[in-house]
Parts: sequence; structure tokens; C-alpha cells
Amino acid sequence: MHPDNTHRPPAQRAVEVHQPTPLPPTVQVPAPVVTVQPGTVPAVASIVLPDGRVVTGYAINPAQPEPVAAKPAVSRTAVNVALGGVGFLAVCGGLLLLTSFIAALTAFITQLITLAAVIFGGWIAVQAFSASGHQGGTTVNIRKAVIKRNHFHG
Repeated sequence: MHPDNTHRPPAQRAVEVHQPTPLPPTVQVPAPVVTVQPGTVPAVASIVLPDGRVVTGYAINPAQPEPVAAKPAVSRTAVNVALGGVGFLAVCGGLLLLTSFIAALTAFITQLITLAAVIFGGWIAVQAFSASGHQGGTTVNIRKAVIKRNHFHG
């Protein structure tokens, strides 16, 4: 119990006491005994609990799976031939894909080379035509030029 901080003497504090309420005893009625013809009603199981009560009920048998039809035997030779055929088809398909990949890669590289040749040829053509176009212009050779300072004619 925690102090309530009222500074009263201990005799004046209220105390609540809770007492458990007893449950009335249960009346146990014995289960009636029933005579059963064998094979007509399933077996009844009874269990005695630790407090003396008896629980009676039908036993549940686990469900049995239906039997699987027997599969015909397959020979090892048939299995090996089938696996060999599947492997052969996989290799042929892979080779077909490989050859088509190589053909596509070759075409791509050819197009890149052609593009590079066109671009480089165009650049060379621009350089050649632009050099001949400047022949009529003024050429200044700075090494031979004579520069006079502060010389004015007037």
C-alpha cells in the first residue's frame, strides 16, 4: 500500500479487503451406460480428468488417403533417349541463337565502320575545300611585317 501524503496517523487510513467468492460445487452425473451392437456404431472413448469428471466421445480415426493407381514402369533406355533428345534440341537452339547473334554483331560493326568512314571522309572533304577557298584572301605574314610606332603622317 502506498502512502496517500495526508499526514494522518495509520489508524485513520481506509483499508479495503477483498475476499474471493467461492463457487458452488458442481454436481457430477455419471454417464449412462449404453449397450452397443458391434459394427453398427463407432467405438466410444471415455477419459477421466484429474478432477474426477469423465468425458465421453467418439474416437476419430484419421482419414486414409485413397490409394494411388500404380504407374506403368518406364525403362531407363526410354528416359535416356528422351533426355538426350532434349539436350540435343537445347544445343541446336543455342547454336542457332549464337549464329544469329554473331550475324547481328557483324552487321552492327560493319555499320559502325561505314559511319566512321563517312564522318572521317566528310571531315577530310571540308578541310580540302576550305583550304582552296582562302586563296583569294589576304595573307599576313607577321614575321616579315614591319611595324612602326608613333609615326604619323599629316
